[in-house]
Amino acid sequence: MADAVIAVSAERQYEVVIGRGLLDHLPSMLVGSQRVAVIHPGALLASAEAIRDDLGSGGFDVTLIEVPEAEDAKTAEVAAFCWSVLGTAGLTRSDSVIGLGGGATTDLAGFVAATWLRGIRVIQVPTTLLGMVDAAVGGKTGINTAAGKNLVGSFWSPGGVLCDINALETLPRNDLLAGMAEVVKVGFVHDVSILDDVERDPFSATDASGDLLPDLIRRAVQVKADVVSRDFHETSATSGDGSIGREVLNYGHTFGHAVERRERYRWRHGAAVAVGMMFVAELAALGGRLSEAEVDRHRSVLSALGLPTTYAPGHWDDLLGAMSIDKKARGSLLRFVVLNGIGHPVIWEGPDPALLLAAYASISD
Repeated sequence: MADAVIAVSAERQYEVVIGRGLLDHLPSMLVGSQRVAVIHPGALLASAEAIRDDLGSGGFDVTLIEVPEAEDAKTAEVAAFCWSVLGTAGLTRSDSVIGLGGGATTDLAGFVAATWLRGIRVIQVPTTLLGMVDAAVGGKTGINTAAGKNLVGSFWSPGGVLCDINALETLPRNDLLAGMAEVVKVGFVHDVSILDDVERDPFSATDASGDLLPDLIRRAVQVKADVVSRDFHETSATSGDGSIGREVLNYGHTFGHAVERRERYRWRHGAAVAVGMMFVAELAALGGRLSEAEVDRHRSVLSALGLPTTYAPGHWDDLLGAMSIDKKARGSLLRFVVLNGIGHPVIWEGPDPALLLAAYASISD
C-alpha cells in the first residue's frame, strides 16, 4: 500500500503517516533536536534499540526509557521517573521525546513531553491498533489517578505520528480486536460505511496483512483529524456548520472508563468501550432515540469482532460513582454521547437515573 499522509491542524500542524516500514520518516520529524528520549515498554526493547541505533548513526544522542506495560505506565510515579531521566540526559526545549508502544505508552509520553520544560516535541509511534486510530492522534495526553482514568493531563499536539501497519501483524489477536472498538466507534458516530465494511467481511477487517484494515485505519484517522482540527480542546459536540465536535468521539467512553476503573484496568480499553457503546445504545433506545434494530446492530457488529456486549450485574453504585467524576460530567449532571439514529451523535445531559439503571440492567449478563 502507498503511504497515506493525513494533515492535522491544532495548536500546531502535523502529519499522521499510515503505511508500512515508516521508521525512515523519523529523522525528518526530529530536525532541530540533538537529544531524543524513547519511552517504551519492556516488550518493545528490541524496537527501541533499533530506533536508537538508526538515529544514533544520524547524529542524534538517544536515551531509552523503559516503562511498565499498559495502564501500569500511566501513573504520577512513572511520569516522575521519566522526568528524572530527561533531566539526567539533559533534554532541552529543542529536543524531543518519542512514544513507542500502545495507547497507554503514547498517553504517558505525550504527558511527559507536554510537562517537561513546559512542553517539548513528541513524536508518536503507536504499535497497536487502538494507539493508531485513537490515543496517539489528537494531542490528548494523560495519566490515571486513584479517582479515575486520564484525570490528569493536557492537550499537547505531537510533532508527527507514524502508524506502521507492519507492527499489527505481530500484535496479539485480542489486542487487535480490542482496537477495533475505536474503529467501529467512528462508524457509529460518523462514517457508517465503516460498519458496512466490517459487517460484510469481519475477517478481512481484522487482517493486518490485507488491504481493508489499513483503509479502515485511514478513514478512522481522517475523521479524528478533521474533528481535532475543528475542536482541539474538546469544547463542543457539534460545530456551527453542523459537523461533529470532538466530544462525540467519547462515544461509549463514560461507561467504559467506569468499567476500566472498577476492573482496576485489567480490561482492555477497547473491550470496556465496546460495553460502553452497548450501554449508551440501550440508554438511547429507552429514551426513544434509537430503534431496537439499531441497538441490535451495535450488538451484532461488536459480537462479530469478538468484543463483549454485556457486563456483570450488581455493580451499579460503583459504576455510577466512577461516572460522576468523569471528565464529561458537569457539576452533578452526567453527560453521555448518544445517537439520534446511527451516524447522528448528540449530548444527553442529565438523563433520568431510572433510565440509566434500566440501561445497565439491559446489558447485565
